[in-house]
Amino acid sequence: MTQNDGGMDAAPTLLVGGTGKTGRRVAARLRRRGLPVRIGSRTGTPPFDWQTEHTWLPALRGAAAVYLTYAPDLAFPGAVEKVAAFAELAVTNGVNRVVLLSGRGEEGALASEQAVRDTGARLTVVRCGVFNQNFSEDFLLQPVLDGEIVLPAGDVAEPFLDAEDIADVVVAALTDPRHIGRTYELTGPRLLTFADVAAEISRATDRDVRYVAVDVEDYRVALAEAGMPGEFADLLATIFDGRNAHLDDGAWQAIGRQPRDFADYARDTAVTGVWTPAGKDIRR
Repeated sequence: MTQNDGGMDAAPTLLVGGTGKTGRRVAARLRRRGLPVRIGSRTGTPPFDWQTEHTWLPALRGAAAVYLTYAPDLAFPGAVEKVAAFAELAVTNGVNRVVLLSGRGEEGALASEQAVRDTGARLTVVRCGVFNQNFSEDFLLQPVLDGEIVLPAGDVAEPFLDAEDIADVVVAALTDPRHIGRTYELTGPRLLTFADVAAEISRATDRDVRYVAVDVEDYRVALAEAGMPGEFADLLATIFDGRNAHLDDGAWQAIGRQPRDFADYARDTAVTGVWTPAGKDIRR
């Protein structure tokens, strides 16, 4: 038997960040199983906001489990304290399972993981690096459309990971007690540099998309000039240091299958038209 078996009368799962890249995919999967969800977001019912603590308890009230994501990132100052306070509130109010989306190779994320454990939560940790969907649903979409991905990543390789695979692991952890106490390091099936990624997107779109490596300090200044918060600029400017340039088998451990390759993601994404600049047809 899985948690929340019993249909729509069962206690809901609160998805903190339930409108985000992984959260909305988790929501869709739980709903397809007939399991109730509560979306934790500013537009949710009730609304949830990490910066407004009085919204936390109404969102938690009556929930049996929580998928816990922190925005903007667990590496940001103050994240550990907020995540710890929220997890303590969740445990105190009867939440019996927490699945934490954590950062792979991030010191701040490790501190947040421990803070949640210290509350006594029945915890599963899902550690991830760079999402494929950053290129189609986030800050790297416009660079792809412009044909030039500019980052201070040099020739560092990353095990780019698909949000669909993350969602499958999270749903397994939320609905099967065998995952309680486990930590899963999720990666894609191979290491790719950003030049490799640009080449994969070029092949999938039949367009010229290239990667341009820039100096870290120049990139930090450019982000600041574009109006990005200083902490976010610092995080992006320093994250690609090679710390995650190795593969792990967390997907196999959690869901018993190989994660999706970036080439498959690129091909499937290209046909949606999201990478087609305005006024141009998809060349297929």
